[in-house]
Amino acid sequence: MLRSHTCGELRISNAGQTVTLSGWVQGVRDKGSLLWIDLRDRYGITQITIETDKASKELVDLARTLGREFVISVTGNVAERYSKSDKLATGDVEINPEKIVVINAAITPPFTIEDETDGGDDIRMKYRYLDLRRNPVRKNLELRHRMAIETRNFLDKLNFLEVETPVLIKSTPEGARDFVVPSRMNQGEFYALPQSPQTFKQLLMVGGFDRYYQIVKCFRDEDLRADRQPEFTQIDCEMAFVEQEDILNTFEGMIRHLFKSVKGIDLPAGQAGIPNKFSRMTYADAMKFYGNDKPDIRFEMKFVELKSPLEGGVRRTGDVDLVSGKDFKVFDDAALVVGICAKGAAEYTRKQMDELTEFIKRPQIGATGLIYARYNLDGTIKSSVDKFYNEGELKKWVVAFDAKPGDLMMLIAGEENKARRALSELRLEMGTRLGLRDKNIFACHWIIDFPLLEFSEEVDSTSIGEKGGRWHAKHHPFTSPKLEDVSLLDTDPGSVRANAYDLVINGVEIGGGSIRIHDKNLQAKMFGLLGFSKEDAQAQFGFLMNAFEFGAPPHGGLAFGFDRLCSLFGGADGIRDFIAFPKNNSGRDVMIDSPSTIAQAQLDELMIALKK
Repeated sequence: MLRSHTCGELRISNAGQTVTLSGWVQGVRDKGSLLWIDLRDRYGITQITIETDKASKELVDLARTLGREFVISVTGNVAERYSKSDKLATGDVEINPEKIVVINAAITPPFTIEDETDGGDDIRMKYRYLDLRRNPVRKNLELRHRMAIETRNFLDKLNFLEVETPVLIKSTPEGARDFVVPSRMNQGEFYALPQSPQTFKQLLMVGGFDRYYQIVKCFRDEDLRADRQPEFTQIDCEMAFVEQEDILNTFEGMIRHLFKSVKGIDLPAGQAGIPNKFSRMTYADAMKFYGNDKPDIRFEMKFVELKSPLEGGVRRTGDVDLVSGKDFKVFDDAALVVGICAKGAAEYTRKQMDELTEFIKRPQIGATGLIYARYNLDGTIKSSVDKFYNEGELKKWVVAFDAKPGDLMMLIAGEENKARRALSELRLEMGTRLGLRDKNIFACHWIIDFPLLEFSEEVDSTSIGEKGGRWHAKHHPFTSPKLEDVSLLDTDPGSVRANAYDLVINGVEIGGGSIRIHDKNLQAKMFGLLGFSKEDAQAQFGFLMNAFEFGAPPHGGLAFGFDRLCSLFGGADGIRDFIAFPKNNSGRDVMIDSPSTIAQAQLDELMIALKK
């Protein structure tokens, strides 16, 4: 071994020992009579101290040639430091070297290898192997390792088996775009990289493996963002002979275990009436009160409707309209007028309100404007539409919002779905501005009762629906409908609820899954609704349909986004620094320059002709 100890290991109890350390030179400080070398490895930093008038000339001369990131080995005696450092775990000791060996010299790195580096994202990704030497990145990957270990520990104790499934599989038309791999031995045919091991884990259930998991790489050829990479990792799980409640309880237990074992946090119990369980929210309520299916419930600020949308031209029980008929065309013409109440924000300035208005008018949000009303501390109400609404009418808004003096009411009007989406973004922005999205607070809840299907007006080769469009699976084609809704598949497919669920933590979808269809006839009906002919269904999924004929148990499962879960635990907004070698927002690995062209001989062998 080229070291007897690591650079983070030595303590005052080691004083007097002769040790050998190896690592990278963090820095050299030369004060003439004293020369210090900070030696770093994965475990920490140890100070090497040379008294130049006592050490050999060869040792001193060698030490003065060392540069940052040189790889060296040092043998010497452990001594108590005269000037101790409480910033280092090894801060009570130093090494008085007898021998220094330069294992490898290094050129000056393109950025400083420090916790606070001067390197931007692009340069750090190009030299990712240097970035990995930095403590924050290393700690992120150590966290990831710990998460994986504790996941396996938890599932192993519940008799789950880790089973590897194929990486070269068959392309399927549902879901995101596949990455495809040409086959040299089967020319003109292609594999696909798995978006998930979905059908294989269902086949494992048919095969009698009633509890399966896998920490598995998945691939999706889709647009990228902070929490999405073309290749990502899932904690993929499946169970047989279970119902939805069994799965929610099991994996809520796993999340609680991870928080306790990795972060030392006991998550609080859920809502009243469901002791020791995460709260539950239906998809319909999530959309109605938060405008999205992954609401951040660390803070309230629920949506309040001042003008409810009509359903088939009819006002439903409980619907309201507190704004129409006052000659304000924006509200009169809107299908929905909906808002939020920001506690204590009535003192927002005109400049701040203009900033919020510009925020929601950005193209990616698309609102046309923002209406607001201040409920001042003196009890008066001042709005941006005082020309149309008197104080008595504005007081009805106050009652609807349950506003208190000092609160700010903000409204968006327009088409229902667009207005809710825009208000959802405004709610999150206000939550951030008001300090309500503390990363040290974790609010976990399940979203349940998703729609089984969603309708697309786009015409394609499988369009069988009204107006030339067709139904698509909200999750995937193997999701089971609620048993009480099965009869609606023939008459009202859009109202069928799925036996599906997502786990949301702090406004991030951490994982999701469903109870699967295990009956061949119901699966065939589902394929038919999705526009598959019997021949297409058999060609694409015949292996699964055939397996169901040999006795398929009731089964279901879910998958957690492992990268997202790690970034949540690490308090980060993106997943990139929790992946050893990530890709950039264009899907490129700038370190190895991939993707890249390949030789014409390889293309010829695969019978691939590129368009010129």
